[in-house]
Amino acid sequence: MDVAVTGSHGLVGSALVPALAPAGHRAVRVVRGTSTGPDEVGWDPEAESIDAAALDGVGAVVHLAGAGIGDKRWTPERKRLILESRTKGTDLLARTLAGLAHKPAVLISASGVDYYGPHGDEELAEESPHGTGFLADVCKRWEDATRPAEDAGVRLALIRTGPVLAAAGGLLGRLLLPFRLGLGGRVGTGEQYMSWIALDDHIAAIIHHLADDESAGVYNHTAPNPVTNREFTETLGRVVHRPTRIPTPLLPLKLRYGSELVDELLLTGQRVLPERLVGAGYRFGLPTLEEALRAAVDRH
Repeated sequence: MDVAVTGSHGLVGSALVPALAPAGHRAVRVVRGTSTGPDEVGWDPEAESIDAAALDGVGAVVHLAGAGIGDKRWTPERKRLILESRTKGTDLLARTLAGLAHKPAVLISASGVDYYGPHGDEELAEESPHGTGFLADVCKRWEDATRPAEDAGVRLALIRTGPVLAAAGGLLGRLLLPFRLGLGGRVGTGEQYMSWIALDDHIAAIIHHLADDESAGVYNHTAPNPVTNREFTETLGRVVHRPTRIPTPLLPLKLRYGSELVDELLLTGQRVLPERLVGAGYRFGLPTLEEALRAAVDRH
């Protein structure tokens, strides 16, 4: 079937698009501005504009678009952009799908494990409550914006995703160089949990949702073995054959990115388990951190 993909040029989208054809699907990129061919759909969330006619009849939509949360200081303007790039685009997309004569069978919409807020070492599953903090609020409002599509009868799968591990970008992409230089170290106490997922598993799980007609509701896209920051640091050091004895200094990070970003993204975390994904029959190809890191680094 035809699968429309927003955020198709990001880390996840750029891996998802070529993976759709082997699974029997045709990718249709939802791109900003005007489409340039039959495999594209134009949209402009800021202007509340989208080519609805080009979406009419697509079999599924995978919605991944949103501004990066960890690459710039959280000024008031940046926080507005992080929120509105998710809520405005999602609301526009959901309302558009709800009004189509030929609606897609499913909308798979991204969210994040930050939905749960900081919870120490408590194990969290899909039914765990909404937490506190800026990112928890962003995730809640992001998910709420999908409601028009679900109310119109479109099957909805919300994928709360942890850090996606790939050497080409994201968290691991930023860490590889300093770790290879021997500058990697735990952040803070190192006891905060990281609920990661390998890029290959994230893509395979999305394709699983496309194929499974019973796949609806919230799914944690995290590996079944979350780790502390200390464990992550030691494992990555072992994979790249470098020491990780010196903790990462926090002051330069706070000076560059601000205390709020560092506190929410680096010094607190969530121990999230993919209970519903496992229960739906998905089998992880890279369930442990070391094999996921080795696969990513070897590919790079």
